[in-house]
Amino acid sequence: MHRRLRHGLSAAVLSAAVVFGAGAAVAASYPLERTELQRWSFSGYFGRFDQAQLQRGFQVYREVCASCHSLNFIAFRHLGNEGGPHFGEEEVKALAAEYIVTDGPDEFGDLFERDGKPFDTFPAPFPNDQAAAAANGGAVPPDLSVMAKARAAPRHIAWMPVDMLTAYQEAGADYLYALLTGYEDPPPGTEVTDGTYYNPYFLAGKALAMSAPLSDGIVTYDDGSPETVDQYARDVSAFLMWTAEPHLMERKRIGFQVIVFLVVFAGLLYLTKKKVWADTAH
Repeated sequence: MHRRLRHGLSAAVLSAAVVFGAGAAVAASYPLERTELQRWSFSGYFGRFDQAQLQRGFQVYREVCASCHSLNFIAFRHLGNEGGPHFGEEEVKALAAEYIVTDGPDEFGDLFERDGKPFDTFPAPFPNDQAAAAANGGAVPPDLSVMAKARAAPRHIAWMPVDMLTAYQEAGADYLYALLTGYEDPPPGTEVTDGTYYNPYFLAGKALAMSAPLSDGIVTYDDGSPETVDQYARDVSAFLMWTAEPHLMERKRIGFQVIVFLVVFAGLLYLTKKKVWADTAH
């Protein structure tokens, strides 16, 4: 009996290992194409967000992405923050007033609608996930507030020392840019499910439910920047990097100050130790 039990347990463990290994192999096969590193103004130890780029990225989000994707963790007032899009106070108020938000309850216990105010967060495009799924073929468009941190194409572990030395933290922005510009016709012999669109940079498969959202000329820029898919993708990816980490520049500044402090402190400790031991030797 014990022999049969051990044999059964061994078979179960082996089966689990095979299933897990097969699942890991499938998961490891995506994305089909490796995400390329892009040049960003906010990369490196001293990188800073490009204010004009963030404003353009917000325009792309507002005119293209906002019809399906929410931005639940960002309030209108954040658009005026220094280090971000840095719109003027009156611009922020005007932007907020263009939206209708649900508030309440009032003194009668009823909800009511009013114009948006700077302290409001961006209203979601759908009242609930069920409505979002019904409007998008059964797929719920994800919130984009922290998407640049939540999604990133994996890099080989051999790159870890290089990433640490260069302070590489732009994997999410690189992935979003690759995804937005990576739509193409499936290669011969590759089949995709109806209602999905082939994209070799997608992390979870060879195709996704979102069709290519960008096309040349879809958004009109006032600053003369190119109105191309490449530029739109770069701008909105940078904007979503900011929404995911709005205090990035401040964090880098404080981090550098801490490193300088630790270097000076270590030097003082070394000199103190040297002095103490020198006096002890005498």
